[in-house]
Amino acid sequence: MNGYLTESNFLMVEEGFTTRDLLESLLGELCQESDHQAFFVADLGDIVKKHLRFLKALPRVKPYFPVKCNGSEGVIRLLAELGAGFACANKAEITRVQGIGVPADRIFYSSPCKQVAHIRYAAKHGVQLMTFDNEVELSKVARSHPRARMLLGITADSSPSAHPSMTFGTTLQSCRHLLETAKEQAVEVVGISFHLGSRGLEPQAFAQAVAAAQLVFDMGTELGYHMHLLDIGGGFPGTEDTRARFEEIAAVVNSALDLYFPDGSGVEIVARPGRYYVTSAFTFAVSITALEELPVEQPGSDGRASCTTSMMASTAPSAASCSTAPAPGPGCTRPCPEHPCHSSSLRGPPGLAEDRIADGLELPELHVGDWLLFGNMGAYTITASAPPGDCPQPHVTYAMSRMAWKAIQLFLGKPPQTEEDRESLCTPLSCGWEMAETLCVTPVFAPTGII
Repeated sequence: MNGYLTESNFLMVEEGFTTRDLLESLLGELCQESDHQAFFVADLGDIVKKHLRFLKALPRVKPYFPVKCNGSEGVIRLLAELGAGFACANKAEITRVQGIGVPADRIFYSSPCKQVAHIRYAAKHGVQLMTFDNEVELSKVARSHPRARMLLGITADSSPSAHPSMTFGTTLQSCRHLLETAKEQAVEVVGISFHLGSRGLEPQAFAQAVAAAQLVFDMGTELGYHMHLLDIGGGFPGTEDTRARFEEIAAVVNSALDLYFPDGSGVEIVARPGRYYVTSAFTFAVSITALEELPVEQPGSDGRASCTTSMMASTAPSAASCSTAPAPGPGCTRPCPEHPCHSSSLRGPPGLAEDRIADGLELPELHVGDWLLFGNMGAYTITASAPPGDCPQPHVTYAMSRMAWKAIQLFLGKPPQTEEDRESLCTPLSCGWEMAETLCVTPVFAPTGII
């Protein structure tokens, strides 16, 4: 074992113990203590499963996890233990990753727009791999970090997109000029980077981007650069309900790499899968802290009115599929509702600039103290630094099945100690895989329905 993750960093759960079981246990404890603070439960076994799946589907690609996607300590420790690299967007993320002992050569300062002070911090702490896509960024690095190893960021997707990541990357027409400028400023360019975003992309977009990268590789080689690193960015789905499954995208990527950067060409391939790793591993629990019934007159009802319920939660989730889960324990347990659902609105704590979570939800009758569970909450919900304002970061409880822990040991070269251990590696790695029971209420909005 590498020492980044130990059994003290998570709860070890036995076979047959599900994520739902852990949630109910935690909610029971909170009810007894009258503590209704929101919290996350993270199934680290789900991330182990995703990592092994990634390596199998993309054997030539080394993953660099973007810390901005999920900066929680348990995730960073687990991926460090598994040998992944880390893509950091700023000084705070570099500090967090290096704080647990990750060496500088496993860190990629991937932000296309960097503060000079952060560039100098990276230089001081040995982080050399960076990216640029314009002359201003190139000049900043040339002055502040002469030993940097740079990737030229290109935009390779011609389809319109509102995703912020698509605003970065230079055009193919500008690449030669930027490479020549880098040569004049004695900046070492070692490869190409692109990022296609994480929503709505067809697998073929990866093939087109890889083809474009090969053209820029040739430009760099002509100018005397030793081009040997290709970063294919992110864009891999974190759930199974997407247009293209991960394996379908991986097959297209592998074909493109074999065509344009064949094995033996001396080119190292890296990627930045974020949502892929963590989306499905996290569940978010919030309690109802206030309720208000508002009369809504229905057309043609002869003046009779129905009610809509406005609810306030203990904190505001960002993007989730929502299902209700009555809190277990004395004074908190209620049977699964059989009554008709009510039109409901959900709000976060008062005082926040954006406290509106959702309107028009069809939910059963709820009470103060009940809990809402939000699934697929691992991506872009936890930062590496403290959140702005007075809103505290919700606590994260990390759990992993004993089978997943043994699988990590086997993956890292520590053989199972007993025959029982060897046989148990065939069982599910994730607590979630073992979850069979259905929640009381079906999801009421899609995982990306609220941003």
